[in-house]
Amino acid sequence: MTDHSPRDQTVQRERPTLDEFFEVLSKSPRRRVLTALVDANPRDVAEFAPADFTNDERREDVVTRLYHIHLPKLDEAGFIEWDSDSETVTRGPRFDEIAPLVELLTAHPDELPAGWP
Repeated sequence: MTDHSPRDQTVQRERPTLDEFFEVLSKSPRRRVLTALVDANPRDVAEFAPADFTNDERREDVVTRLYHIHLPKLDEAGFIEWDSDSETVTRGPRFDEIAPLVELLTAHPDELPAGWP
């Protein structure tokens, strides 16, 4: 009998719908993580400095949300693998499913709203 972790079940589900892709891409920190992984793999979490996500004075809140919301959501979906011990992010087993959309968006920055990613 094979023991499957909840993560294994998540990774083996059907392809995400376009709505699921847009949900993942709906928040700037997640877009920044995914676009960074298109360019280089792996990445250190430290590369995603709070200044990258906000210009306001609530940078600690941004770091907290990165660690407790955005990275776990991307990891759970299988788009990244986040090692909190080594603080590294790598492309997950499902990264190739979202990569074409991320690459399309990064190829057309002048046509996207201000603030992309």
